[in-house]
Amino acid sequence: MSVEAAVEPRARFVYDEWMESLGVPIHTGYAVSDLRTVELGWWEERQCNTAFVQLMGQEGVSEARVTEIPPGATLPAYKVGIDEVVYVLMGNGSTHVSDGSGHSQSFEWSARAMFLVPANTTRQFRNLSGDTTVRLVHYTYLPLALSVVTDPDYFLNNPYRLPAPITADGDAYSDARTVPGGEGYRWINGQRGKGVAYWYGRLFPDMLAWDRLDTNEERGAGSRTVRIQFAGTDMSAHMSVFASRTYKKGHRHGPGRAILIPGGEGYSVMWPEGGEKVIVRWQEGSMFVPPNRWFHQHFNLGANPARYLAIHPPIQLNGYTEKVVNANDQIEYVAEDPEVRAMFECELAERGLTTLMPDEAYTNPDYVWK
Repeated sequence: MSVEAAVEPRARFVYDEWMESLGVPIHTGYAVSDLRTVELGWWEERQCNTAFVQLMGQEGVSEARVTEIPPGATLPAYKVGIDEVVYVLMGNGSTHVSDGSGHSQSFEWSARAMFLVPANTTRQFRNLSGDTTVRLVHYTYLPLALSVVTDPDYFLNNPYRLPAPITADGDAYSDARTVPGGEGYRWINGQRGKGVAYWYGRLFPDMLAWDRLDTNEERGAGSRTVRIQFAGTDMSAHMSVFASRTYKKGHRHGPGRAILIPGGEGYSVMWPEGGEKVIVRWQEGSMFVPPNRWFHQHFNLGANPARYLAIHPPIQLNGYTEKVVNANDQIEYVAEDPEVRAMFECELAERGLTTLMPDEAYTNPDYVWK
């Protein structure tokens, strides 16, 4: 009886090996200052300039890549076997989505739009402007998928067709609709929907102008939030808006959440429990990913409300360990290191500004933001 030679254990993620084989730029570290200007390189298969973003906190879980479309150009169509969330960094254009069974739909978008392209559909992107470049950022969970099925062609060159048309429920790319009672929203802070409204759909036309927001007072700073569930998938997101010259409470959760900035100016601090702090300065077009179970805290230095858009990994990694009412996963203002407040006030002073954080927030654990 013969015994086959043992297969060597993998020392690296399949996704990383595939990504590096393409020969295009890969941006690593803790953050990218501006995806609108980051270096790109030619990807022959997709016939476009692109770059991959693999930051601390993404490894093995989520991917982000930037695609550039020249003025007036249409990129070759391609198919992916997993869901793809697309955020428009700059420019305006259109996307044509088809399911391979004779059903298709086209829709237009402009800067700061976000939309979902479902798994196993073919998509084609076009720049509708004759003099302005388009840049898109694509977010998927391909690294996680390739840890389950280790052949990239299974997801990138698979002839499988959808069993149902993409337009089965009517206009698949009409503007998102509200679900006021929270029915169907899988998780909020690790628990069922609890009646919290969320927005449901595949197309969100302008994340900077979006004003249908709910209170998110447990995070502090009088913040407001829109919770997002993409139609026909477990993928989700949320966007938080908080006032000028304020900051949110430190908190932590699982890996893989890509944070994009639709508008505002400020910084975030990220740190492992008991470890050194990393400061990320952000503006429109910035991206960062808090590493797994690292605390992070967001500070608005601008004259206007700041916004950050967090695109979540699959539901299995979204929120299971996060309990914002638990001091282990959220740091209340009354319990934070005084250096947090001191640094924020120093940063504002350099700009000739003063804090709008109320003194009572630092002394009263039951303080309710007015």
